[in-house]
Amino acid sequence: MKILAAGDIHGDSRLAERLAERAEKEKVDLVVICGDITHFESSTENLMGPFVKRHKKVLLVPGNHESVATVDFLAKFYGLTNLHGYSVKIGDVGLFGASGVNLGINQMSEKEIYDLLKKGHDDVKDMEKIVMVTHVHPSGTKMEKFTDFFPGSKSIRKAIDSFQPDIMLCSHVHEAEGIEEKIGKTKVVNVGKKGKVFEI
Repeated sequence: MKILAAGDIHGDSRLAERLAERAEKEKVDLVVICGDITHFESSTENLMGPFVKRHKKVLLVPGNHESVATVDFLAKFYGLTNLHGYSVKIGDVGLFGASGVNLGINQMSEKEIYDLLKKGHDDVKDMEKIVMVTHVHPSGTKMEKFTDFFPGSKSIRKAIDSFQPDIMLCSHVHEAEGIEEKIGKTKVVNVGKKGKVFEI
C-alpha cells in the first residue's frame, strides 16, 4: 500500500490542492491527514475537496486547531473517515489513531488519549502491518527538542511502547517536519505540511 501522509494544512486550500495533485501523480492508495487541518476552526472550504475530486481515500485525525466535531463534519460531508478513536483495515494493513492533543482548548487527558489509542489498536492488533496516526508527537523523542512550547504526549509514547506499530505518523511541531526516528521497532515520522509518501 502506498500512502501520502501530511499534517498542518492550517486552512490553506492551495496546499491541499498541491497535496492532492501529488497523491494523484504518485498514485497513492491512501491519504492520511495528521491534524491541524483548519486554522482555529475557520477556513474549512475546499480543504478535502481536492482529494475527493481525485477519488482518493482519506483518513483524518483532529489537531489542536480543530475539534473532533469539526473533523466529524468534514468526514461526513466529504465521505472520509475520522480515525480519532477508531481503526480501519485495508488489505493487510490496519490503521488506528487519535488526535493526542495535550494542550489548548481541544485538550484531552493523557488517560483519554491512551484509552482511545488502545481501543483503535485492539481492532487491528492481528493485522500484518499496523500504522498509528496522531497529531501530537510522543514524549522523549527528537521532535520534542525542536520546541519549548509543545510537550510530547506520554500516552502516545506509552502506546508506541505497548503496541509497537510498524509506523507512527504525526505532525504538530512544524520545526521538526521530516524528522524520523525509531522507538523499538516503530518508525516514528513527523510528516509535516509537505507530506511524505511511503509504502507499507
